[in-house]
Amino acid sequence: MAKVLLLCLHSPLQPQSYSIYLCTMKDFTNEKEAFGRLLNIMDDLRAQCPWDKKQTLESLRYLTIEEVYELSDAILEKNLDELKGEIGDLMLHMVFYAKIGSEKKAFNITDVLHGICDKLVHRHPHIYGDSNAKTEEEVKANWEKLKLKEGKKSVLQGVPKSLPAMVKATRIQEKARGAGFDWKNKKQVWEKVNEELHELHNELENNSEAEAVENELGDVLFSLINYARFIGVNPEDALERTNKKFISRFQHIEKRAAENNQELSDMTLEQMDIFWEEAKKQ
Repeated sequence: MAKVLLLCLHSPLQPQSYSIYLCTMKDFTNEKEAFGRLLNIMDDLRAQCPWDKKQTLESLRYLTIEEVYELSDAILEKNLDELKGEIGDLMLHMVFYAKIGSEKKAFNITDVLHGICDKLVHRHPHIYGDSNAKTEEEVKANWEKLKLKEGKKSVLQGVPKSLPAMVKATRIQEKARGAGFDWKNKKQVWEKVNEELHELHNELENNSEAEAVENELGDVLFSLINYARFIGVNPEDALERTNKKFISRFQHIEKRAAENNQELSDMTLEQMDIFWEEAKKQ
């Protein structure tokens, strides 16, 4: 049976004050045991395993990025069994970072978990406070306003610098929308796409310098990403599906060429296109 817990939390804006929230509590006995087991194993590995003992925040960083991409692959492939494993791998990494943080006496896993809980409660006043937010857009707008009150100088400050450019563009546009800076409808956005394409074409026709062409191409891509957002398509997912589709069709060409004892380098484009069309039909 669910229980209700009274939480007294520090206010992020006034550290000396407290706010009281009502939170639903459920019985997480099994989850606590599983999480505790992971923490114990992490302690053992850090103390006894030569590889785990050597790891640092910096050495784990690129491995974590790789794990995130593997998680992404599992999601795109709708492979729930694989997804379960990838979530576990990422959770291990989070526990690993917290373990290193505790060794540096900077923070521990308890600090991490309470920190995110406090943040979620504070940024959901429509759940734990007296604010109202009935739509997704209202929630996003309130979220960005709260972040600015917490000391953020810009709504774009939270966009990681190291994000891939396409993902970064999407996040920038989403955050700008949350602040009220956005087009009114998709027709306007499509007109902007055509405008940017026209400007790119002009630069190419005028034999402009590479930097000018690159700037205009960037504007075209940014406007297309914006349009994707307006029609409810994730551009990163869309491009990745196209990548996979191209790989599949190109490998079909390679396979058919081998069956005919041909080398791709010796084939004409017209010959390869026949096999490409075969792949499309399949």
